[in-house]
Amino acid sequence: MVSMQSPIRNRKYATEITPDNDGETVCIAGWVHEKRDLGGVFFLIVRDLSGFAQVTLNRKKTEKDLFARVKKVPRESVVAIEGKVKSESKAPNGYEIIPERMEVLSEASQVLPLDTTEKVGAELDTRLDARFMDLRIERTKQIFIIRSRVLKAIREFLDERGFIEINTPKIVSAATEGGTALFPISYFEREAFLNQSPQLYKQMLMASGFDRVYEIAPIFRAEEHDTTKHLNEATSVDIEVAFVSDKEVMAILEELIAFVYAKVRGYPGLAKLNLNLEVPKIPFRRITYEEAIEAVSEAGEEIEWGEDLGTSAERTLGAMIGELYFITDWPCAIKPFYAQPADAEAKSKDRDTCNAFDLMHPRVELASGSQRVHSYELLKRNIESKGLSADSFEFYLDTFRFGMPPHAGWGLGIDRLLMSMLEIENIREVVLFPRDRRRLAP
Repeated sequence: MVSMQSPIRNRKYATEITPDNDGETVCIAGWVHEKRDLGGVFFLIVRDLSGFAQVTLNRKKTEKDLFARVKKVPRESVVAIEGKVKSESKAPNGYEIIPERMEVLSEASQVLPLDTTEKVGAELDTRLDARFMDLRIERTKQIFIIRSRVLKAIREFLDERGFIEINTPKIVSAATEGGTALFPISYFEREAFLNQSPQLYKQMLMASGFDRVYEIAPIFRAEEHDTTKHLNEATSVDIEVAFVSDKEVMAILEELIAFVYAKVRGYPGLAKLNLNLEVPKIPFRRITYEEAIEAVSEAGEEIEWGEDLGTSAERTLGAMIGELYFITDWPCAIKPFYAQPADAEAKSKDRDTCNAFDLMHPRVELASGSQRVHSYELLKRNIESKGLSADSFEFYLDTFRFGMPPHAGWGLGIDRLLMSMLEIENIREVVLFPRDRRRLAP
């Protein structure tokens, strides 16, 4: 039928075949998912990307050598099978295949790293160590198909609204946001870093006339977390828009979230995750930083003005609100140097606040953004006030000296969006090959 030296001809996916193909000769190829020996009848379940096909052999009618080879082939071996379609209501997709030929394209070891039928469970570390096989499990496969759909929906939403997709460097000479959460690397004769975000570069493009840009790319944070919501390499979608304030980009963000939910909601694979996805209503609720710390303080969380909200406070606040919401008007001291300070009338009790916001899910922070400083003098002062050297940011600062419009933007964590949408507890489950403090392979 086929050989390893030539392509498999006229191959069909399991779901491309229907009971209407009754009597036709077809070729399927995939992995041996399961074998069932009922004495006189032997079932071989073959799995491909689309689903499952049942191959049925009758001990008395099937050619003896073929019957023996099918019965002997180890689970998870890769096979190509040619045979006739027979309508069968009890079989997957309403048909079975009566085989005429089979070729084992790759025989699997008898001892498997995990059970793809999920009859025997596996710890997450075991699954991640054998991620290639974990992806053969239906639930895991669906997570990453949904991830692909989310990325497609994000691009569709932004493209339709006139955004230009960009690609910025991931090897940089200076910290994006200050601090020490940087991975240093050897870059020929000098030191460089893996980028924390595309922030500086997307802002620089605001001076170019490209006034609506976005990027979907990895970001790197050298933070020594060991939690279910942190990774050291994550995927972020970042936007930057000229001639707008923080309010306009907040509206873009909530509209994007609702659009993504709506696009994914109708996907049949959600049933494999036992999910009934509801599209969040917009606009999302907005509370100020001051209102947030007052609310959690009343619930017993001690937070002083100017302190960041920790995990415990976020959970408390999330339980109170119970839906997606924004926290706005943050203290300047705990936001990056590029966040635009609020004007005098907008300040809270004469405290220094900025036009910054976080988008929160009841379980986890999803995104952060702000209106940006577009004054060269103010930006330089802010950089130095954070204990950073303005000279290190000269390439960035220079763009603010030659006509920089007001602008705003945000960064949204794709991985956290997925884990919150799909009600998954550990962020590692929605990343193909996660990187954290302990995991650098596969």
